[in-house]
Amino acid sequence: MRSRSQSRSPNGEHEKYRLKVTAGPDYDTKTHQVVPVNKDQTLHFENEHAIVSVCVRIQDYTGYPDGSPKSSSYFSHPLHQNDQYSIAMQLVPKTPINGDDLIFGNDFERPIRDRLPPGFNAAMRIVKWVLDPALDGDAYADKPYLYSPALASWNQFRIGDKTSSNNKAPAIHDRIIEEGAEGSGVEVRKEANIPETVDQRRKHFLWDQNRKNFELQPGRAYMADFGNPYLVFNDFSLRLPGFNLQVAKYIDEKHHKLRYVLKNRKTGHVYLVVLFTLLLRDWLPENATDGDMNTNGNVDGETHKDNGSRGRPSKSA
Repeated sequence: MRSRSQSRSPNGEHEKYRLKVTAGPDYDTKTHQVVPVNKDQTLHFENEHAIVSVCVRIQDYTGYPDGSPKSSSYFSHPLHQNDQYSIAMQLVPKTPINGDDLIFGNDFERPIRDRLPPGFNAAMRIVKWVLDPALDGDAYADKPYLYSPALASWNQFRIGDKTSSNNKAPAIHDRIIEEGAEGSGVEVRKEANIPETVDQRRKHFLWDQNRKNFELQPGRAYMADFGNPYLVFNDFSLRLPGFNLQVAKYIDEKHHKLRYVLKNRKTGHVYLVVLFTLLLRDWLPENATDGDMNTNGNVDGETHKDNGSRGRPSKSA
């Protein structure tokens, strides 16, 4: 009798895998919750550094949890009709964050140099040219990283009002984050001389002095959205102009995770980690619904509080 993997049509390596997305306030996956991709829910986290809200949308999604919507109305919005995914977030710092210290990007626990495909360096040049001129890192290091200054990298950046410690963290899944400001954030953005358009703001923050001159204030809400048309999770491919990479060909038991991190490069403080994990479809069904697949709890206003324990979840009152 043939196994499930043998009986499947060999249309591509990507058919062997299914995606799971988790997020939390720390690298430690014990602090993470499964992200309800494309659903009308927002995850909220809190540690000693910040209060963070996040939601993830993925076009043509077929991953966990079972029953997840395949898409989102987000992708019908004029700003996002060509996008393949979105990581939307709100950050409320508890201490000042200098704009030059806030970075966003990918990092890895182990070397990936032996798994990098032919043409990788050419692909990186395309990424810097097309997507993110501020991208910097070392993919050949023992602990590889590719970071950008968050203010120059985010597709949308919006400055909001000051928040009260008694206020419930707002949901962000029911809104499209657009470039600009609201409430008292309008004056903050104006005083900081931040340009109004996405392209001009990103160019503005390519200059390190402009980033150093801007400070994210404690207790103020900052909203951002990140995504693009080039990383396709449906078949796990990277589709750049003149370059198409089938990521699934380079996956093994040690290299099957893509991690996005929002952190402070000066202090090392972590604010948000979003982890995309590829799981074999032949993974035992009972494992797909065990504790690490639990989606109960921390959604729509509930918060995981750090209490000095590196962001480990604690029960809300």
